[in-house]
Amino acid sequence: MITASLHAAAPYIIEQDYAAYTQEQHNVWSELVDRVMPELEKHAAREYLEGFEIIGLRRDRLPNLAAISARLGPRTGWSSTPVSGFLPAPAFFEMLANRLFPTTTWLRSRESLEYTPEPDIFHDVFGHVPMHSHKVFADFLQRYGSVCAATADPNVLEKLGRLFWYTVEFGLIRQQGEIKVYGSGVISSHGECANVINGGCAVHDFSLDEVIKTPVKVDEMQKVLFAVQSFDQIYEAMHEAEQRAIDGRL
Repeated sequence: MITASLHAAAPYIIEQDYAAYTQEQHNVWSELVDRVMPELEKHAAREYLEGFEIIGLRRDRLPNLAAISARLGPRTGWSSTPVSGFLPAPAFFEMLANRLFPTTTWLRSRESLEYTPEPDIFHDVFGHVPMHSHKVFADFLQRYGSVCAATADPNVLEKLGRLFWYTVEFGLIRQQGEIKVYGSGVISSHGECANVINGGCAVHDFSLDEVIKTPVKVDEMQKVLFAVQSFDQIYEAMHEAEQRAIDGRL
């Protein structure tokens, strides 16, 4: 059982009732994908686009989490694990440390296509999970969860949260001289993606020092984001952040 080694997260893990999705919900999924894929095909990181194919995402039907996990497991050890809703931080970190990505199973309504305040399956799977097929990114995410799960200092957790925000949620990368998107908050939001593409936010070179000093804005379009040169850079930044936390320098 997945829950055997989990304590904080176990009460939140559920089964995905895939057969319960209606045709209307599949249609909404398809519409959401069709809204953003034309720009993502031009502006998403190649690792995201490769991951989309690797995990077997479809444009016309909601994702089956068990099928996705069956593809991810042999590649990076990750699983897309259905949960009942928003997780408290200890449960979230515990799952990441065990390479279990907490995935909501509900889908926004047609009336909320552009934005939903709580993550849904479109944000969680379409936005996040393709990157879990990339080994370096997958290792970074697991290490992030492990370090946070072992950290009690709220100031350290806040700074590590900024690292998560400006990589996993709103990360950018330079590829072939262009800015490409890979963070789930940019990938799954037509508005945020357009904001980056059209120059609505400043793009700084990724620096751990600057990232951990930059407050997170959750209720407005991003004004500044950070572009890495490679995913090795965030993996190394995570280890640097971990060492600073150990030494009391974070």
